[in-house]
Amino acid sequence: MFRKVLIANRGEIAVRVIRTLREMQIASVAVFSDADRTSLHVRMADEAECVGPSPSTESYLRIDRILDAARQHGAEAIHPGYGFLSENADFAAACEAAGIVFIGPSAESIRRMGSKTAARQMAIAAGAPVVPGTHEAIGGPADARVLARQFGYPLLLKAVAGGGGKGMRRVDSDAELDAAFRDASSEAERSFSNPDLYVEKLIERPRHIEIQLLGDRHGHMVHFGERECSIQRRHQKVMEECPSPLVAARPGMREAMGEAAIRVARSAGYYNAGTVEFLVDARGDFYFLEMNTRLQVEHPITELVTGHDLVRLQLEVAAGEKLLLRQEDIAWRGAAIECRIYAEDPYNSFVPSPGKITRLTRPLGPGVRLDGCVYEGWTVPIDYDPLLAKLAVWNGTRETAIARMLRALREYDVGGIHTNIAFFRQILDDEAFRAGRLHTHFLDEFMERRKPFAPPPELESIAAMVAAFHSKRNAPRAETAPPRPSRWLEIGRHEALR
Repeated sequence: MFRKVLIANRGEIAVRVIRTLREMQIASVAVFSDADRTSLHVRMADEAECVGPSPSTESYLRIDRILDAARQHGAEAIHPGYGFLSENADFAAACEAAGIVFIGPSAESIRRMGSKTAARQMAIAAGAPVVPGTHEAIGGPADARVLARQFGYPLLLKAVAGGGGKGMRRVDSDAELDAAFRDASSEAERSFSNPDLYVEKLIERPRHIEIQLLGDRHGHMVHFGERECSIQRRHQKVMEECPSPLVAARPGMREAMGEAAIRVARSAGYYNAGTVEFLVDARGDFYFLEMNTRLQVEHPITELVTGHDLVRLQLEVAAGEKLLLRQEDIAWRGAAIECRIYAEDPYNSFVPSPGKITRLTRPLGPGVRLDGCVYEGWTVPIDYDPLLAKLAVWNGTRETAIARMLRALREYDVGGIHTNIAFFRQILDDEAFRAGRLHTHFLDEFMERRKPFAPPPELESIAAMVAAFHSKRNAPRAETAPPRPSRWLEIGRHEALR
């Protein structure tokens, strides 16, 4: 096993990896940018190294500086986390060339799965169902019009090298094609340095369900079941659960999806942790979407339901150990839900809300897990994704897990910035969510049927009390002095916890 591992990432995933390294008695090395000098992952690591200025292109995405830090600190392996360099084949190859173990798949597997069209071809060869569409990049809008006559509208233009919803446009008619193609191609060029697009038939109101895999370097691979990831904003997941309400209600569906996912991964010569993503239509038929060649953000809910530490397994596999788990050893118990807590204002188009955290009360109690990276007094930087923490809960059933998540969200209090904590409480109370009627446009419809959308009443009451306090403070002195400011704020805080 490794003696020292560098984490080529920041924030909550770096903290999460450090915790497993501590349990395994492996020394940790953090890297950080100028903006992250006081971050929690830097404080927690055994050693730390600055790799550049605040922009990620000058720090967390600099392969040369990451490798220099690993050499300087004597790290034998690098864990990439997710995002940044985690799915960069050149980085994986550079680690290998430097004699440093990359805790993930081979560079060749990353390249094969990094191209959406190549991945589709491998899925077809492996016998996995795919959404009708092209298997190569198209030349322009004229090609898309030909395909529209074959598949029918609506179509989806997608970046060949894409992900995260970038370089993607829905097209409902011939008249929209030219502008949609131009915009999607331009966004793909900016995001991935590759303007190529391909076309898929758009599945209306699909569910987004993924299968967690893990394989060793000796050819053994297992799956850890599915995660429901249909609650999304702008093609970005914000809330996940395990198991999927749909899959749990359909005997044999988990096994079928798991077997299909393993066939796809094997076709790429895959090892270590990875996730195969599927779209599921209204009939319950599933189609290969893509493969993420890394640990997913939402992995904690799989860990809660199966009882396996996926980061530990990643480390063991990367060190050359055999995966001792058999498929029949993996069982699913209870239900888990995860909410991604962001510094953003969901009542104002989800705009980021960087700033200083002036108050922080974390939820505790049975079945509650908080993978976080913030502390009271820390300033959320504007330079990176505004994810503060992942709040995950486990309980015996989906219904009791929802109740536990609501309780945890009521205990969670972050001051000084906007967050989406109260927004999640509204979703969890929604009748369609509780009934499990989920799809990738759920949030759009949720917000539409609640127009005009507004914060929960208790937040309005807090705002009213604060306004009333300031009004009284600025008014001429009366015979009776107003309550102290701390008393007014304390009243508001307890209102928010109800």
